[in-house]
Amino acid sequence: MELRLYDTLTKEKRPFVPLDADNVRMYVCGPTVYDYAHIGNARPVIVFDVLFRLLRHLYGEAHVKYVRNITDVDDKINDRAARDFPGLPLNEAIRKVTEQTGEQFHADVDALGCLRPSVEPRATEHIGEMREIIEKLVKGGFAYAAEDHVLFSPQAMNAANKGLPRYGALSNRSLDEMIAGARVDVAPYKKDSTDFVLWKPSKPGEPSWPSPAGIAAEGRPGWHIECSAMAWKHLGEYFDIHGGGIDLVFPHHENEVAQTCCAFHRERMANYWMHNGFLQVESEKMSKSLGNFITIHELLKDWPGEVLRLNMLKTHYRSPIDWTMKSLEESAKTLDDWYRVAADVEPGKPAASVVEPLLDDLNTSLAIAALHSLRHSDVNALAGSLRLLGFLSESAAQWQGRKQKASGVDASEVDRLIAERTAARARKDFRESDRIRDELAAKGVVIKDGKDSDGKPVTTWELA
Repeated sequence: MELRLYDTLTKEKRPFVPLDADNVRMYVCGPTVYDYAHIGNARPVIVFDVLFRLLRHLYGEAHVKYVRNITDVDDKINDRAARDFPGLPLNEAIRKVTEQTGEQFHADVDALGCLRPSVEPRATEHIGEMREIIEKLVKGGFAYAAEDHVLFSPQAMNAANKGLPRYGALSNRSLDEMIAGARVDVAPYKKDSTDFVLWKPSKPGEPSWPSPAGIAAEGRPGWHIECSAMAWKHLGEYFDIHGGGIDLVFPHHENEVAQTCCAFHRERMANYWMHNGFLQVESEKMSKSLGNFITIHELLKDWPGEVLRLNMLKTHYRSPIDWTMKSLEESAKTLDDWYRVAADVEPGKPAASVVEPLLDDLNTSLAIAALHSLRHSDVNALAGSLRLLGFLSESAAQWQGRKQKASGVDASEVDRLIAERTAARARKDFRESDRIRDELAAKGVVIKDGKDSDGKPVTTWELA
């Protein structure tokens, strides 16, 4: 069975044929590092980690290159730097903020079971590439300088008709629709309301670099040009897959396509465009005003990262997801069972029943259903399949120990009470035996009476 992926540009599920099977290339838009990432930010990280793992499984680890950028130049970063480090020069304060928040992001997504990308470029380390693309766009007549800004002209792109894509093709919008539906920045130096900023002058105290297009004043890049530059630097003018959240289709990805294709005279930037759906919390849009804005960091205080990962993957990546407490509790119970059954067994080859749904546009919900079936038929294949999906990073004892520590239950105290209960049962003091069982239950401990391999009575316990 071949890998098939839904392409946002063509609006269809297409067989995935890499441009070069020895060098499969994927770019995903990463975080702007100014604070802890929220749980919505975790969705593309987890989704494209699964795709990264699947591509490595199909083509070999050495033949897949995954680039996820870090945006480290942004007004929110500047504001936090000035607030947190008022005594430092702004550029130095910005570096402290981005290093700190970058480390926080890595710690959070590592806990989610995500592999590090092959390359993780920072925007500020690619200013030269941004300037070079801007110069190409100005020279080609697709961009112009005005009042120390450089702006891209979608009208010029669509008028060129030189084997370029139509501006608006990715988001399936006309220019008139984009004018009507977008918050257009009206500025006197713009030739047209749809023109967008490639470069802008820096305000006093802001980070700045020498400007392109003959502009004397120093400035800084616009947001959209960053990803065009970093993708070009690390993956080339044309690569296999570009991913991100559905909210990035317009204007960010639409503008990336325009910049890259016009700069390099190409019909496409990426062969496949993939976008994950929105995330809601308890059926409401996540927002600070509603008080339901949840960071990954906050959730990790209460839940193991693999619980968050499973909860995310139970819904197909292109569908909206409703993040609920009930669903998290169900995911935790499922992982408790998988760890108990498969964590300590020799992993076998991932089962075809799990891989095949993944080949069908990352159908993780069907893959998870197949895992439940394997649990009763082939625990070695279950273990191998779970590891392919980024689970079972710990032993069963480590998983159970983490739960016990989080619950505050004293294992030695539980063992002491169970020993007392065993003694009470031996002398047929069933009232005392039941009292101890109830005491343990009140602590959140479930006990199970059974027999060991020699047929002798044995009592085990686990957290409810």
